Amino acid sequence: MDDQTEIELQAAAFRALREHLMVKRTDVQNIDMMNLTGFCRNCLSRWYQEAANARGIEMTKDEAREAFYGMPYDDWKAQFQTEASATQQEAFKTAYAENVGPDKG
Repeated sequence: MDDQTEIELQAAAFRALREHLMVKRTDVQNIDMMNLTGFCRNCLSRWYQEAANARGIEMTKDEAREAFYGMPYDDWKAQFQTEASATQQEAFKTAYAENVGPDKG
């Protein structure tokens, strides 16, 4: 497979993942994703931002989130995010420390 085809397939897979998380499974909470998998929608938007910045494209955290979420992050939270339980919050502390760390938040 040539490099361009591989890039196109990777991009298509990313778009399918985004569509799945943003349209088909809005019920799945970021905190549950982070606790189970070590990443969430915010991580995906951060990776998008980091890729842009690495290519010399200035992009803020809020701009990256809006690009990924398809709306301002606060709007998405108001529509889809629920309150996290104490158990979820405690598990998140560990998952965040292990997978993101204090310098990435």
